[in-house]
Amino acid sequence: MQISRATLATLFVAFNAAFKQGLGQAPSQYERIATVVPSTTKSNEYGWLGKLPGMRRWIGDRVIHGITTHGYTIRNEPFELTVGVDRDDIQDDNIGVYTPLMLNMGESVAAQPDELTFGLLKNGINTACYDGQNFFDTDHPVIDAGGKNVTQSNIDSGGTGPYWYLLCTKRALKPLIFQNRQDPNFVSMDTETDEAVFTKKEFRYGTDCRRNVGFGFWQMGYASNKPLTAENLQAAYTAFTSRTGDHGRPLGLVPDLLVITPNLKFKAAEILTANQISGTDNVMKGVVEALDSPWIQ
Repeated sequence: MQISRATLATLFVAFNAAFKQGLGQAPSQYERIATVVPSTTKSNEYGWLGKLPGMRRWIGDRVIHGITTHGYTIRNEPFELTVGVDRDDIQDDNIGVYTPLMLNMGESVAAQPDELTFGLLKNGINTACYDGQNFFDTDHPVIDAGGKNVTQSNIDSGGTGPYWYLLCTKRALKPLIFQNRQDPNFVSMDTETDEAVFTKKEFRYGTDCRRNVGFGFWQMGYASNKPLTAENLQAAYTAFTSRTGDHGRPLGLVPDLLVITPNLKFKAAEILTANQISGTDNVMKGVVEALDSPWIQ
């Protein structure tokens, strides 16, 4: 193939088409557990986290719920993926081997939100949220009905198996936040005067974006590494729904999603669909939905 501006432009169109095809092939799960927040700056401040106010009887002046009690910032991070195409391959009409690579690039980019979001969920046992405690922790500070500072737990680490997670995903803010500053865009360095072409006879094609993930309310999650059984799931569900906010106010949070590793998929299906387990009526049937993710393995 004769290398010219026209042939390189045609090649870019073909590679870009393969990239976009790959973008549409990867199934996405992250929006099930994360609220997508568009960003227009280097970082976003979520000072209102820590406030789950409820309605009150209006007596006297309004009670203003401040939003600066907690400072929680999610900073957008840059990401990139670049592929080099040898100049000789273009001249020798050997570019077909690169089309699957561009397709795979699109698939990798499409999977990144899941990788980031579920990766953060997995690391919630050792990553701090807005209150300074790990997202899944035994010592989240709250104020009890008597005005005393106490702590609450949203984790049961008494087992040795893989963690599974109960999440409340039906509220306006989900347990995690996916913050997007710049969508991925397919770009190239494909002119004969580019430095890489001159020194390495290599045309370069790539994509980049800016984004990050963070935690919402810890009250909307619960983690356990005990064996996934109907009894342990029921105990976690009960602990979740019994949780109260400051001053003993019921939060009314109900988990609707069980996130598990793929190796627990069929065990979860049994617990959530069987009428009976070991001859006993199964009270957990249909209580929550199961979602298995490879990114939490």
